[in-house]
Amino acid sequence: MPRTQPIKAARGVRDILPAAIPLWREAEQGAADVARRFGYQEIATPVIEQVELIQRVGEDTDAVAKELYRLEKRGSQDLALRPEATAGVVRAYFEGGLNQGPQPSRLYLIGPMFRHDKPQKGRYRQFSQFNVEVIGGASPGFDAEVIELAGSWLDEVGVRDVRLELNSIGDAKCRPAYLDRLKDYYRPLKSRLHADSQLRLERNPLRLLDSKVGQDQPFKSAAPKITDHLCADCAAHWALVRRLLDAAGIEYEHNPYLVRGLDYYTRTVFEFYPGGARGQQDALASGGRYDGLAEAEGWPSTPGVGFAGGLDRVIELMAVKGEPVGTRPAADVMVLPDGDLAVEAAEVARICRSVRSTAVDYEPKSLAAKMRSANKLGVKFVVLLSPADAAQRTARLRDMSSGEQTDLAWVELPTRLA
Repeated sequence: MPRTQPIKAARGVRDILPAAIPLWREAEQGAADVARRFGYQEIATPVIEQVELIQRVGEDTDAVAKELYRLEKRGSQDLALRPEATAGVVRAYFEGGLNQGPQPSRLYLIGPMFRHDKPQKGRYRQFSQFNVEVIGGASPGFDAEVIELAGSWLDEVGVRDVRLELNSIGDAKCRPAYLDRLKDYYRPLKSRLHADSQLRLERNPLRLLDSKVGQDQPFKSAAPKITDHLCADCAAHWALVRRLLDAAGIEYEHNPYLVRGLDYYTRTVFEFYPGGARGQQDALASGGRYDGLAEAEGWPSTPGVGFAGGLDRVIELMAVKGEPVGTRPAADVMVLPDGDLAVEAAEVARICRSVRSTAVDYEPKSLAAKMRSANKLGVKFVVLLSPADAAQRTARLRDMSSGEQTDLAWVELPTRLA
């Protein structure tokens, strides 16, 4: 039979190996801890949603038009893997009756998202996000709150050199007139724009300000700025958000070209970047207000605001700034049986596990070889078990740092290891 090539992971996804898991747990635990401190409750929604729900986010967005993972259609429903979480959380808010309880609902979610994007460093087709949503609250205070929460999470996990960019993109009252001004500005330049921008000019002109293509950049600086054309309500909202951030001592930059990539955003939009980084690819946490999303999904008009933080990118920075990946041992204690003592070694391990993580080296190799393996693994203690010791239900405990060894009865091991 001909030898075949080994099967590898699908393109654009990756394995999280044991050495990296502690950083993931730290980032996720930090997210949960900060969210709970701000009064948020955890919610978990399916990774599979109806395509129609996702399309309500905006059919012209890359997440829907180019990057959506559709499932093979079986039956009446057209399904896809979620590219983002907010649409599903809003659906669950209504479908689960949270809209009937005290308002607003403060919710957070941690889990995987999926986009058929071009794989590159820090950008994967399956990626994880920390999502925070306030649904049912229209006050600018909630905008400032989720911004503060996002910054607090980054600070909690040790990512402190960050830059916050902020903008307002108006609402359904003032944005249409602004979009007309934007079209009037860009139409004479259409032939000089990138092909994708030429298509967006009539369908979604706001995205022209978000273009990262080099040939589009010279035209941005002279484009009309939306914050110069806000209606009275949006201008007041924009002013109060900034006042609240100033009062909290949160520094930010006004970026008039920040528009976000999804169509449901209104008024406040923001992004956190690592210090010195530029470009949406580097964003650590992004969000804003989405007062039009509930109605777009077919539910009663309901205000909302939130953000999504990219765990993959944040953990990359944590690995650079913090403890090197791979330095934490898998177990504190390793039981090393000398000979055919698998049953006895397993019992000793169960006793030790009452106070410390413990593993057994069951391999049929010499005790010296097992000691070398334990040393490479970085365990704190080894329990040496000989046939004579096992018969007496005793063992030798060795402290790998000091080299000190003590003969103990099995029942005494937890006390010495605690």
